[in-house]
Amino acid sequence: MLSSSSLYAAIDLGSNSFHMLVVREVSGSIQVVSRIKRKVRLAAGLDKNNLLSQQSMERGWQCLRLFSEYLQGIPAAHIRVVATATLRLAVNSGVFVGKASEILSVPVNVISGEEEARLIYQGVAHTTGGSEKRLVVDIGGGSTELVTGTGANANQLFSLEMGCVTWLERYFNDRSLTEENFTKAESAAHEILIPITTTLLQQGWQICVGASGTVQALQEIMIAQGMDELITLPKLQQLKYQAIECGKLEELEIEGLTLERALVFPSGLAILIAIFQALNIESMILAGGALREGLVYGMLDLPIEQDIRARTIFNIQQRFQIDIEQAQRVKQLTEHFYRQVAKPWELDNRCLELLSSASLLHEIGLFVDFRQAPTHSAYLINHLALPGYTPAQKRLLAALLENQNGPIDLTSLSQQNALPLLQTQRLSRLLRLAIIFASRRRDDSLSVLQVKVDNEDLIITLPYQWQAQHPLRAETLQQEIKWQSYVQWSLILEEQEYLHQSQENDKDRANS
Repeated sequence: MLSSSSLYAAIDLGSNSFHMLVVREVSGSIQVVSRIKRKVRLAAGLDKNNLLSQQSMERGWQCLRLFSEYLQGIPAAHIRVVATATLRLAVNSGVFVGKASEILSVPVNVISGEEEARLIYQGVAHTTGGSEKRLVVDIGGGSTELVTGTGANANQLFSLEMGCVTWLERYFNDRSLTEENFTKAESAAHEILIPITTTLLQQGWQICVGASGTVQALQEIMIAQGMDELITLPKLQQLKYQAIECGKLEELEIEGLTLERALVFPSGLAILIAIFQALNIESMILAGGALREGLVYGMLDLPIEQDIRARTIFNIQQRFQIDIEQAQRVKQLTEHFYRQVAKPWELDNRCLELLSSASLLHEIGLFVDFRQAPTHSAYLINHLALPGYTPAQKRLLAALLENQNGPIDLTSLSQQNALPLLQTQRLSRLLRLAIIFASRRRDDSLSVLQVKVDNEDLIITLPYQWQAQHPLRAETLQQEIKWQSYVQWSLILEEQEYLHQSQENDKDRANS
């Protein structure tokens, strides 16, 4: 039975919002029990002398009274509360922190910018897959953290005094969304970035990860507008001009942007544009966690795995009793097919990683029921926490699993935004074939299968008389040709010609 003593809570008193994350440990990872967020806008209460107004402090205390109810019964050693940029700046932060500690019955720690950056990096490292060498960007309400690191180790940590709330008050205080205001906001951000730009560029990175509300808002917008999940400078510029067309903050309407995020979105966008330009960032993805996750993983003292996705897949396979041997057979086949068609079909390593993940999880729906197993698989993947995978990647995996056999639903494949639609369709075709060929659930020597493509024609060359020797799978393949033809996919089966006995003997001698 789950008791409050088995829970852990992390509270982040940010400049824009207060957040509480409550979790428990499950199989070396965390299971979220509750997330509570309240928009407090503490930074808006700072005057020019860095004095925090009584009104803003009251808003913060009222929020913490709500949080305190949930903390009752959780051991103090399982709770961490940190305050960030605004309370670092406020000359009367002691007043706020003292009362906050009384309300929560645990200490409230005002952490340094460097410590905040370290915790953000730890949260990202525990929850976000991809390359080991990364740049992490977190735009908060009152500060922006930039961190480079490899694996679990951060090597350069910077906390800059610029955030979406402070930039809102400085550069959009007239509530006008003009080119001039954006230019001023971007130029100011560039000035702050100048002292650290060379150091960050010298460190280098293979993947850039965004861990802020601004990046989360961008993901929601791009999904709504049919863009893929990679954030790029042209997309940021496009959204800036959409904002400028609205004219005023109160009239800001961008498809996919919620009212809750609208007020500070333009200022956060201006800062992010400056960061992209200053650091020559090609693309950015959304992080799976940040400061709060860094806090709870720190309390749990769990090791950071080099491959977060491998840990996630292993935990799910165990939890849902997936046949791991069969999953590996399908994975090996999809990788065999991938190697033969990757170049002409323009499939990259990102495609391979997601295809392999889908292979390893494709039978998760059997845990619910054999009937409609693909539908069950898609539902589970869509609704499970998958550390290491972005929300867009989860939708892609769900779409692939929903279409692993039977009639093909092109709509579900088009509603994900992790990969372009054509690449997604190609992955679906490879996965479906691998599942068919591995359906005997034994280690057949199927590496002899030859696959090639001619534009969108997928051509499989089978060993001599393979269909006659495997009538059930041959029948399934004929049905698959029909399923694929219904959505204008061309699947062609061929068989090798008979080899003369002398040729067979030569082949046997060569293999011996």
